[in-house]
Order: sequence, then C-alpha cells, then structure tokens
Amino acid sequence: MTEHILHLTERSLWEAARAKGTYEISTRGRTLQEEGFIHFSTRAQLPGTARFFDGLDDLVVLVVDPERLGIPVTYEAPEPGGEEFPHVYGPIPVDAVVAVEPWT
Repeated sequence: MTEHILHLTERSLWEAARAKGTYEISTRGRTLQEEGFIHFSTRAQLPGTARFFDGLDDLVVLVVDPERLGIPVTYEAPEPGGEEFPHVYGPIPVDAVVAVEPWT
C-alpha cells in the first residue's frame, strides 16, 4: 500500500472542486496553472506546511491516495539538499481524495 499524501486547503476551495470534479489549487493563492504542480506534504511535514496558512480559518486536510491519481507523485526539494515534498503535476480527481480532515 502506498502512503497517502496530504494537502492543506480552504474548505470553500475543496467544496468548489467537488462540484467541478477536480482539484486544481497548488497552494495558498496559487493555482496549478500558475505553479505548474500541486504541493503536498507527508503527515510529518504537515505542521510545517501549515505556517503558510496563518490567518486563514476553516482549513481542511485532503488525504489523497496516490494510486487513485492516474499520474505520478514526484518528491522534490525546494532547494538543493533540502527536504523533499510530494508534488503532483496535474489536477487531482476528487475520487482520489479518500478523507477530508479538519485542521485546527
């Protein structure tokens, strides 16, 4: 079984994606089209990622099963020698999201 990857987002953006059928937000304030990929975290990385969302309320964690994506997950570091984070270079089908957890 492949480890799930996690994406922190605003609940309203997730609800809009559910209606559309795909999720295409890369990170706070940036779309997949602008960034080129969607940022994800492992469970251990999520608290550090959350600092980019300071000041926002009603956040949720999308728990994604990589085997349901239909495209590969690439682990990359933001700078050489840095910690590698999971990235997905395409839209996320809503049925790849196996759970939605509140973030507090």
